[in-house]
Amino acid sequence: MKPTDNDADLRALFTRPGFRTWKDKVASVHGCAAPIKLRGSSIITHKATGKVLKDTVGSVWVPCGTRREKLCPTCAAWYADDAFHLIRSGLDGDTAKGISPDVAERPRWFATLTPPSFGPVHSRVVGAGGRLKRPCSCGEWHSEHDTRLGTAIDPDAYDYEAAVLWQAHAGKLWHRFTIALRRHLAHAAGMRVAEFRDAARLSYAKVAEYQRRGLVHFHAAIRLDGPEGAATRAPAWATKELLADAIRAAAEHTVITVARSTGEVLELRFGAQLDLRDITTEAGGSGEINDEADIRSSRLASYIAKYATKSTGAHDGPDRKLRSIEDIDRLSVSAHHKAMMRTAWELGGLPAYEELHLRRWAHMLGFRGHFLTKSRAWSTTLGELRNIRARFRLAETLAALEVAEDDVLVVNDWEAVGFGHDTDAEREYAAAIAEALLERKLNRDNKRGQDR
Repeated sequence: MKPTDNDADLRALFTRPGFRTWKDKVASVHGCAAPIKLRGSSIITHKATGKVLKDTVGSVWVPCGTRREKLCPTCAAWYADDAFHLIRSGLDGDTAKGISPDVAERPRWFATLTPPSFGPVHSRVVGAGGRLKRPCSCGEWHSEHDTRLGTAIDPDAYDYEAAVLWQAHAGKLWHRFTIALRRHLAHAAGMRVAEFRDAARLSYAKVAEYQRRGLVHFHAAIRLDGPEGAATRAPAWATKELLADAIRAAAEHTVITVARSTGEVLELRFGAQLDLRDITTEAGGSGEINDEADIRSSRLASYIAKYATKSTGAHDGPDRKLRSIEDIDRLSVSAHHKAMMRTAWELGGLPAYEELHLRRWAHMLGFRGHFLTKSRAWSTTLGELRNIRARFRLAETLAALEVAEDDVLVVNDWEAVGFGHDTDAEREYAAAIAEALLERKLNRDNKRGQDR
């Protein structure tokens, strides 16, 4: 077999001076596809004596930290782990983080809020056993691999402008929903909203998932606590039935009024399809999310975390911002998704929609919200999880120096000097390291799950 240029590039990488140091740095960021390269120093000084205990000068790498699997599988995997622990602690409790284990017994529902219809799209309705119940409204029976699924049956009649405007306001619509939910809960309890805050607290963890038609819907675990949040039980009147009724009412009545490009009034609201699953008590068994009588918190946390890390490629579009409308024409995506991007780009050029920054979010089909959000009292934070890891690494260093954290002063002075890998050979080898580390991590996690 004739050697390729790529083989020669890899040989050059393996034999160049400093390869082992470079390889160690790649491993230190778990094979990150686009590491941030820092140069500077870290000095640990003993406070009482002024003696420098450790002086590190040079360069270090840190992971890019993206949640998008398409851009960096290894960073997305670590983000998924953090998302899992953040969500799981709010479902099962975590005494180390001040979250009582009895959160599993509080009024809780897993809700899915969907967007409304903006026109018929190619679809398949599946019944029990995975069998198709009826043909698509276009008259055909689509297979699950049909590339037309989710695309408009009649593009000329599809309301792309309303779809993009709904998408751009989806985050605000969720915020309005949570306000309405608190109001409905307070009204059901016979009190004012201001009084509700002193009696109970609404907690939630929510993720956005793209549907095939390019619109997001929201999955949310919603919980009722006492006034101190996860540390306190909800009052006796706060039943799961009351919470379910309030969720339905809030979803039905939440509305945002905006103007179309023609000046016509457009009402944005959630679709009529609302799915509610009772997760108040953990059940044993298979724990499949589709089995309403058998949902386990750990499975639910994995389910939500999975969607929190999905690449934006899930909506059949690019992962990076568009620079011009011509970029849309060059994409290898469906005409339906191109139409949504083009609509977002055109609306983004109108003064009336300047604050929506639609051109900046055209590659996201107009969606500009966060994929994972939670209320303050749901559980811990992603930042705190990162701080825990940083404190653990510092504790290891100080243990080796045989000093306590209160006895030393740590001064870090780093600046970014580079980003990503320099050659295709570096990127290929880093990807191989990432794949090996991810496989090892997956095997370790599977074994840990079996041990439990």
